[in-house]
Amino acid sequence: MMFGLEHVKTGTVGNAWGAGLIKAKPIAPDFQALFESSPGLYLVLDPDLTIIAVSNSYLAATMTSRPDILGRKLFDVFPDNPDDPGATGTANLRASLERVRTRLVADTMAIQKYDIRRPVTAGGGFEVRHWSPVNTPVLGEDGKLRYIIHRVEDVTDFVRLEQRGGELEIELYQRAQELQRLNRELIAVNSGRSEFLSRVSHELRTPMTVILGYSELLSLDAGLDEALQPWVAQVTKAGNHLLSLIDDILDISRIEAGSLKMSLEPVSIGAVIRDAADLVRPLGIDNEVTLEVLATTPSEARHVVADQQRLKQVILNLLSNAIKYNRRRGRVSVMVIEAAKGRLRVIVSDTGAGLTEAQMDRLFVPFERLNAASAGIQGTGLGLALSRQLTEAMGGSMGVSSEVGVGTSFWIELEETVPVGLAAPELESEALVPPRTYPEEVLILYAEDTVANVKLIETMLLRRPSVRIVAAMQGGIALDLACIHHPDLVLLDLHLPDMDGIEVLSRLHADPATSAIPVVILSADSTSSQRDLLMAAGAHAYLNKPVGLRSLLEAIDEATQPVG
Repeated sequence: MMFGLEHVKTGTVGNAWGAGLIKAKPIAPDFQALFESSPGLYLVLDPDLTIIAVSNSYLAATMTSRPDILGRKLFDVFPDNPDDPGATGTANLRASLERVRTRLVADTMAIQKYDIRRPVTAGGGFEVRHWSPVNTPVLGEDGKLRYIIHRVEDVTDFVRLEQRGGELEIELYQRAQELQRLNRELIAVNSGRSEFLSRVSHELRTPMTVILGYSELLSLDAGLDEALQPWVAQVTKAGNHLLSLIDDILDISRIEAGSLKMSLEPVSIGAVIRDAADLVRPLGIDNEVTLEVLATTPSEARHVVADQQRLKQVILNLLSNAIKYNRRRGRVSVMVIEAAKGRLRVIVSDTGAGLTEAQMDRLFVPFERLNAASAGIQGTGLGLALSRQLTEAMGGSMGVSSEVGVGTSFWIELEETVPVGLAAPELESEALVPPRTYPEEVLILYAEDTVANVKLIETMLLRRPSVRIVAAMQGGIALDLACIHHPDLVLLDLHLPDMDGIEVLSRLHADPATSAIPVVILSADSTSSQRDLLMAAGAHAYLNKPVGLRSLLEAIDEATQPVG
């Protein structure tokens, strides 16, 4: 037997609704009676797993009484069958409740076999029952757990109907054990997801460091041919957008967990459309598709409530899809019109083949690419599903209309708003970063295993002629050089071939000879948890790769040339 439901003969509590379930706000007696007389088998637990309410059906199924169980801990009232050494019901239920308490989401258990102890008046002994339990959290206004509703469905008759010589009982038990094993494996995979995404982010950011670093240096080169300057600006612009997409890899897990954070603010819809259109024009040229931005509404002066980066990502996806799925010498148009109730609608239309009703029903299914793969169109099938989720997270909506042989129009609607104060116009390019000479030579030790990144930093530091840089390709070598040369500053990458950068930082601080040296982290890992961890471990500053020239020089100035 697996789980014994102990019939308790002692211990009483007054009205559970007054004593535990509703403390600050009394509830109507009729509602209490309605809950207790409901046909379902329900227990209400507080976060400490104390029973504070129970339905009459649950009492009948467990052969207990309300005064005997209210106010007592769940597992004190319902322990495993002491005569069954193989009982696992308590452990299974405890694990499920713990998942609810930590994740704040409902947890459905596999069918469990329970041993219900009959009262003496009913002849004593145990009665075998099969239940399908579901544990559901109830959250307060502050988002914290207030109660857990434990609901069970008695499936004993169904199980008995299907049993054949006890074989099905054994199979159900084995399946339950297998499901629990798979669940443990899924939990392990989920816990490793953050580490995996951090590593992916690092591997993608590393080459972007070189691309954006050198494009920034080119943009600051006074001798650069004037005809090449727009090209360099486009490389920088596209590179920065790619960086934002890399960050979106991390957001996939946040969306699944319901913890995606948005920075909602007034956003110029016209500016976002203009930037997105500039980025996709080369794609339109390659596909012989004309892109038109129609000024149906004076969108430059209109603002919507949105996260600027997410809104740009959504419009970029719609524009790029409209181009890729268009016909040769086709046309893509984007316009902004007023929608009902103070909302603006952005419409992206194409002159492609159009979609059937059946195809439109599958458009927003993740990884659904319709006939794109057979047509040789690149993509993952995630863009539209993610775009709709992002739009809805910004308080908006997304829709589509299409006519076969004519084309397709996607639209998003967002709330219109008026900004409190308009920001100053964006500069076409950053102001030049002036050189600076220090009173004395500054020695910087740079621990980095990528030669291109070392050369990039060396080139950036030409604007600090007083700086001498020593590079170390491994963490152990960096520690040795720090003890020998006593540098004024250490620039530290986190992913070194022989040891983790966190260990290098820890050893530098643990050695009295190097503990006072400031350490600035240069890392492609942009997760806030990693930043917080390194700053708590004693890092002087944390800079994300790709590192901007100005931010790098300012960090070095601040760390090595204290004011006063």
